Amino acid sequence: MVSDGPFAETKEILGGTLILEAADRAEAIRPIARHPGIRMGSFEIRPADQAFMAEHPVLRNMQE
Repeated sequence: MVSDGPFAETKEILGGTLILEAADRAEAIRPIARHPGIRMGSFEIRPADQAFMAEHPVLRNMQE
């Protein structure tokens, strides 16, 4: 079996990106569980490293 990786592919799930600062996974799950979109589909929670944060266009503009 061949796989692109552990995360969902765009063709499987297409939506926006929510960036949430949290101390740990449990703290990140609490607000996502109350998000109205959770009724329509799934959410995927991924940790973001510093390289991602530095390259994200919205976050980069906020830091400037």
